[in-house]
Amino acid sequence: MSVQPHPSSVRRPVGRRPRLQTPSWRWLAEGVWWVEHSFERARAHARPEEDSRVRIFLVLAAFGLVFAGLGLKAGYAALFEPVDVGYRGAASDRSRADLVDRNGRLLATDVIFYAMFIDPSQVWDRDVAYREIRRVMPGLDADRLKGAIWGERPVIVASGLTPDARARVHDLGLGGVTFAMEDGRVYPLEGEAKHLIGATDTGGQGISGVELAFDKELRAEGAAGEPFELSIDLRIQGVVESELATTMAETGAKAGVAIVTNVQTGEVLAMASWPESGSRNLATSGHYEMGSVFKSFAVAAGLDTGAADMTTLFDASEPFMIGKRRITDFHAQNRVMTLEEVYLHSSNIGTSRLAVQMGPVVMKDYFGRLGLLDRAPIELRESAAPKLPDDWTPSTLASLSFGYGIMVTPVQVIAAVGSLSNGGRYVPLSLRKGGAVGVEPRAVVTPQTSLNMLDLMRRNVVRGSGGRANAPGLRVGGKTGSANKWTGSGYDPAVAVGTFIGVFPADGPLDAPRYAILVLVDEPGQYPRTGGFVAAPAVGRIADRIAPFVGVERADDRWQLADGRPNPTLKDMEASL
Repeated sequence: MSVQPHPSSVRRPVGRRPRLQTPSWRWLAEGVWWVEHSFERARAHARPEEDSRVRIFLVLAAFGLVFAGLGLKAGYAALFEPVDVGYRGAASDRSRADLVDRNGRLLATDVIFYAMFIDPSQVWDRDVAYREIRRVMPGLDADRLKGAIWGERPVIVASGLTPDARARVHDLGLGGVTFAMEDGRVYPLEGEAKHLIGATDTGGQGISGVELAFDKELRAEGAAGEPFELSIDLRIQGVVESELATTMAETGAKAGVAIVTNVQTGEVLAMASWPESGSRNLATSGHYEMGSVFKSFAVAAGLDTGAADMTTLFDASEPFMIGKRRITDFHAQNRVMTLEEVYLHSSNIGTSRLAVQMGPVVMKDYFGRLGLLDRAPIELRESAAPKLPDDWTPSTLASLSFGYGIMVTPVQVIAAVGSLSNGGRYVPLSLRKGGAVGVEPRAVVTPQTSLNMLDLMRRNVVRGSGGRANAPGLRVGGKTGSANKWTGSGYDPAVAVGTFIGVFPADGPLDAPRYAILVLVDEPGQYPRTGGFVAAPAVGRIADRIAPFVGVERADDRWQLADGRPNPTLKDMEASL
């Protein structure tokens, strides 16, 4: 019987070996062929130990290849792939632009924080983990930490951790503790301009104030790496907030509002709401019957329509009766007065007669022009619509002429007064540096009416009820407002709102730089509670302190002559401009 040679001793013809289409891979084919037949060679030569060594070699080689692949992938990811640095999306997707004031001072910015997760199934020693984390993070809620470590599923234990806090925990080298990056919104000035700036939620969405109003633009500017400029001036904001707080302490009031605007551009330079701890921005969402501030609107309508001029006489020698209703004056003069005197002495009788004379069509038209019948078109979503009268009867017209029967927001009033002092143009208020975009001012009153109102407001400070708003050399003009509050069964004189709305300087060309200041004091706790006592002083102090910031220079007062002679007439004023 012939003996067949062992397959391993047979020289295979070269032509029988597998061919590869690509010559550069020939070495791989030979290696595979060698591995395929290594076990056969070991058994043929009766060397089982070589068989084992080959098997071990192959196992080690397989593991080596796997780990090498993982290492290569990890290195590639670390060097070239984008990193997911947060939960619920990457931090870069949620980044927002820095908020800055008109001079570039920082109001809000995004900062990288960390969220800490614990997977209890990966914790090596739960007692040690609990003890060590508590040691380096003593402020962390103990029950929450305990529930996470001894829980059944991965949970987030803390968010908003600083890099330093993360490093302290990370350096413990504990199993089951991981971190994820997250964007956090921080406000370097803490409570300053709080109600105006607003806030964001944990997902980086604006939920109030400027953060909500400009949410899309803040994201777009953030992606471009550009800051978003607001109209406010931090220097003026600081003055307004400090003076409002002082006024609240002096009067013992329940709440208050202070606003400063540029009447030519509509830019809001400062806006404050008190108490600071409150969640509402009362400047945009608080509803108030403003009292005699509304006499400016009734008088402006009368002058603009020609229903009256400065010398028109109104009988205020006795109460004005509308049906059974009896309208009186708080500081009764009991005489016939000119329109100028009606304004300076804040006569309810005089403005009521004027409003009834003009009628509902005219009054409603001018209130609409002045923006008093609709929410103020400022960017803030919190801007509330007014509470309007149900009818426009003669009795209602009389009430409206001295600020009762309609509840409006402070931003509505300061915008309306701005239109009376800038030449007669209604310019929407804006928190954007440079003013509202794509909005054309609308004509409200004639330039001559605006000139007349500036003169009247200045005279009211020099000779009327607004004397406490005067600021040396700054030519402040304005109007007081005092209103008792409705308590459910009637108007209570012990529960009042005192307001002063001022403009400065009240002289110069109609298109000259000019600024409006409103201060409202809600429920002052002491007598007198009128706007001339509780709000006007704050307006004067604010004007005095911010004049250098807005470039208003002090000058001789053309209304109040130093030698004691009578104030110049309106005709003199017109000739001087």
